[in-house]
Amino acid sequence: MALTNKMADASVEIVEGCRLPVLRRNQENEDEWPLAEILSVRDTLGRKLYYVHYVDFNKRLDEWVTPDRLDMKKLQFPKKEAKTPTKNGLPGSRPSSPDRDVRKSLDLNVQSASAPSRGKTLPTPKRKAESVSLASQVSAVTSVPSLPSSAEASQASVYPAVREAFSNKSREDEQLTSITTNGTTRRILPSQPGRKRKNCGTDEMIKVFQYNSPRNASGCLPPGEDSQDSSDGIPSAPRMTGSLVSDRSHDDIVTRMKNIDCIELGRHRLKPWYFSPYPQELTSLPILYLCEFCLKFLKSLKCLQRHLTKCNLRHPPGNEIYRKGTISFFEIDGRKNKTYSQNLCLLAKCFLDHKTLYYDTDPFLFYVMTEYDSKGFHIVGYFSKEKESTEDYNVACILTLPPYQRRGYGKLLIEFSYELSKVEGKTGTPEKPLSDLGLLSYRSYWSQTILEILMDLKSDNGERPQITINEISEITSVKKEDVISTLQYLNLINYYKGQYILTLSEDIVEGHERAMQKRHLRIDPKCLHFTPKDWSKRGKW
Repeated sequence: MALTNKMADASVEIVEGCRLPVLRRNQENEDEWPLAEILSVRDTLGRKLYYVHYVDFNKRLDEWVTPDRLDMKKLQFPKKEAKTPTKNGLPGSRPSSPDRDVRKSLDLNVQSASAPSRGKTLPTPKRKAESVSLASQVSAVTSVPSLPSSAEASQASVYPAVREAFSNKSREDEQLTSITTNGTTRRILPSQPGRKRKNCGTDEMIKVFQYNSPRNASGCLPPGEDSQDSSDGIPSAPRMTGSLVSDRSHDDIVTRMKNIDCIELGRHRLKPWYFSPYPQELTSLPILYLCEFCLKFLKSLKCLQRHLTKCNLRHPPGNEIYRKGTISFFEIDGRKNKTYSQNLCLLAKCFLDHKTLYYDTDPFLFYVMTEYDSKGFHIVGYFSKEKESTEDYNVACILTLPPYQRRGYGKLLIEFSYELSKVEGKTGTPEKPLSDLGLLSYRSYWSQTILEILMDLKSDNGERPQITINEISEITSVKKEDVISTLQYLNLINYYKGQYILTLSEDIVEGHERAMQKRHLRIDPKCLHFTPKDWSKRGKW
């Protein structure tokens, strides 16, 4: 169909909230017409431009489009609301899109459904934190183990005794293997009908088989997500402290639109993916200039050049705690270096969706990874973590800047976070739910790390090598729930002749070896100079 046929009567006015197909190029450089929602309309030199969000696509693909890319014949107007429209009991100002209403109602259901299961309501924090990460997509089907409560975590030792156990629950039409955590039974593995299984705790030895698959073994179905969902298929409500909250009231029409066109950072020009709350007067500039060492934002190249004559920094402020080759890590205290930390959060928000940025960075440490050359230490990525985490979180937010993505730096950041946990003598986990790209990175890291452990096991007395979930967790500092979810995702857990086994097929082994050959960047623990601090003494903040 010709492009002119796609266009209809020009007298039809397109308003915010309308939906219609919009022409775009996909990854194969082919034309497609996905359904999109109009978020904003503006006039530029007498020509209308439309800011569109492609329905069921990530928000980083949102863009301004010209009228010739719109299929007006399939225009859908927003549904009219009642005279007194309400949202959460409050009057609304404009009709919202269906997916926003679904998300908000889901958040309300999550909070009301999860509060009784924890036995107490979550208090509203007195001090809001640096940033909030919410996954762009969360499966509502998979059931996975939950994390221990903060009270139990505080009473546990460095490597706490295992409370989880595989248990079976008989029904008329099916028999399930479950994981019981804190008194809550969560469905994990489908079992063979008519066969009873003994309880298998994470302290119990699991035999490892390589290169074969038992005929009568019942496989473990991989979950749709990692440890991100509750047992009843609804994402569990995040806590209201630290850097993760479930409040989506900030997701209004302003924050749904990118407000910065381009950022110049050192020798790179970056196209932001999402909204970031830079000052309003800077959002109309064609290019926003950042000092790559102190991350100060400036409105023109001349201002940047004048600033560089005064800026003495050639590396992030704080302590350099790791250096190998050209890669360095700097530890930055959010209280001592507040301006830098705030500027880092503003930059990170351009590439992290569903985050609420707060300017209280005091409770956080920032670990900035840099690459060194003759001009200085250039920022590659970073992760932040709470000084005190009651739920064993070792990462709050994590980001590799776009010019350095798909080069192994993301896994290096994750590996470094777990090396810090090893020095601290703890097991750690990232704040959940994870973003889409974060989930992929962590899932890949966990898989490679666990397979590396399993393939290095040596057999004793000619028998199959054995290992427990707890031992894997202690070796890697990966939390037990993440170990279990990874084994499920890889479909390694099987039940054979009355016991649980891990079956490593040839495909799994060959795929792992190929992946490890490509992974050239690794953390060397000998190059890490890090001494953990006791942040429970508030005077050290």
